[in-house]
Amino acid sequence: MPRTIIENIVIQEYKDQTFFEFCKYTTIRFFEIVYFEKGSGTIKINGKTVNYSANSIFVFVPDDIYIVNPESATTTIAIKFLKSFFRGDAPQNVNLPVNDWFRKIEGILNSESHQLREMRFETESDKIHLLSLIKMVAAENDKKKSYDLFIIQNSLSVILHLIARNIQFLNADMSTKIVESSKIQQIINFIHANIYNPELLTTKNLAEEFHMADNYISEYFKKHTDASLKKYILNYKLKLVETRLKYTDLQFSEIAMELGFTDSSHLNKTFQSYKGMTIGAYKASIS
Repeated sequence: MPRTIIENIVIQEYKDQTFFEFCKYTTIRFFEIVYFEKGSGTIKINGKTVNYSANSIFVFVPDDIYIVNPESATTTIAIKFLKSFFRGDAPQNVNLPVNDWFRKIEGILNSESHQLREMRFETESDKIHLLSLIKMVAAENDKKKSYDLFIIQNSLSVILHLIARNIQFLNADMSTKIVESSKIQQIINFIHANIYNPELLTTKNLAEEFHMADNYISEYFKKHTDASLKKYILNYKLKLVETRLKYTDLQFSEIAMELGFTDSSHLNKTFQSYKGMTIGAYKASIS
C-alpha cells in the first residue's frame, strides 16, 4: 500500500504484479518517477504506446495520463510528489529544500512537448546511481516506523538532480534550425542550467564559454533562434515565472527576487508585456 512518509510525497512499491492502478493518484499527482525494476510490457502515455523493460525509468508531469499493461510479472517503484507538495507550509516540509527541488524539475515542467517520457542517460554510471537511490528510498520506506528521514530526504535530492541532469525531451515548438545545430543547443542548455546565475549569462562569459567572439555570439544566436540573447533569456525567465505561479504559493516579491527582477512591480510590468495580463490576473485565471 502507498504510504506518505514526507508530507505530500507518496512512495509505492509493487512486486511481481500483472495489473496496476497507478492512475489512482492522477488527479492530484504533480510529478512522478516510475522505475520498472523487473518485467516487460507496454505503457500508454497521453495516448501513445511504448514498450518498457527491466531497469527502465519514466517521469510524468501534471496532466500526463498513463496506463501500464504488463506482459510479464512486473516489479515497480513509484515516487509521487503530490500537487500540494510545493504549496503551503506543511510542518513536516519546513526543513526540506523544497524550492531547490522545484528548480530541479522546472525544466521538465516547462516543456510544451507531450512526447513519451522515458529517461535517457548521458552515462551508464548516472543510470546505475539513480536506480540504486530509488531502491534505497523504497527500502527505507518499507521499514515503516523505523525509516530514516535523513536518508530519504537526501536521496530524493540526488534523484531529482540526476533526473534534471539527464532528462531529454523534444520541445514541440523547437525550430528546425535549433534541432540541426548542436552548438546552439549547447548554448540554450547552458542558459537554462544557469538561469539563476546572471553573471554566467553575460555576452562576454557566453562568448568565452563557447569560444566565440563577443560581437559574434549574439549574431550567431539570433541567426539560429530568431531571438536576441537578451530576449531569449528574459523570455525563459518569464516562463519560469509562469511555472511558479501555476505550481507554488510563492509571493510575487519572492518570485521577483529569485529571478532577478528589481521588485514585484518590475516583474508585473515585464510579465504584462510578455503575457498580456498582470501576474495577479494570471494567478487568478489558473487558480
